[in-house]
Amino acid sequence: MIICKSEAELGFMREAGRIVADTHRLLARAIKPGVTTGELDKIAEDYIRSQGAVPSFKGYNQFPASICASVNDELVHGIPGPRVLNEGDIISVDIGAQYNGYHGDSAWTYGVGRISEDARRLLEVTEKSLYAGLELVKPDVRLYTISHAIQQAVEQAGMSIVREYVGHGIGASLHEEPQIPNYGVPDRGPRLKPGMVLAIEPMVVLGERYVRTLQDNWTVVTVDGTWCAHFEHTVAVTENGLEILTRSSAT
Repeated sequence: MIICKSEAELGFMREAGRIVADTHRLLARAIKPGVTTGELDKIAEDYIRSQGAVPSFKGYNQFPASICASVNDELVHGIPGPRVLNEGDIISVDIGAQYNGYHGDSAWTYGVGRISEDARRLLEVTEKSLYAGLELVKPDVRLYTISHAIQQAVEQAGMSIVREYVGHGIGASLHEEPQIPNYGVPDRGPRLKPGMVLAIEPMVVLGERYVRTLQDNWTVVTVDGTWCAHFEHTVAVTENGLEILTRSSAT
């Protein structure tokens, strides 16, 4: 069942989303050669808690950290720790915050110092594919029309969409219905209605789309070792279109 949120619930989700977005702003300034992923995790957790929220991911299915920090060929669910970021790396940072019982969720992929042209283009295509999907969010649109737009933006650029991991509904639970694949046939799936809240998150690979999970049972990497990127916003369906909830207070 897809749960439509009340205006009061959306108010809590706006604040959760603001906290997530402002945490991204802090980390964007901190990401540079020499920093460890564990240091980024501490910055994020300290800020989230300072805002009266709690990290959504910490303890979720026993995940040990507050953010997911996935570097280069790591797609999602990378565990922060002693790994040092190097010039030319890319890092996907996924952040969730729970405020007054409601969640916000956003991921962004950042370059570390100067990155290669291939890496720059990967980030550009993935971010553009996210907004290609968001542009279609409005009442009565069928969900997989959004999925199709994301797929088209990625595949026309010669890159691959991962199919094992998808976006999701979000609210009082971090993961709710519906599941939102980043590929599909347009004009299919449930119709969007005002009050639905969706976490839309394309995951894109420079090479082939196949992935595997490492022995830590969390970190997902590409099978062929090519680099990948992950961009995500939490958005609410409104009467006239959408509202991006994971937007910084500085914008």
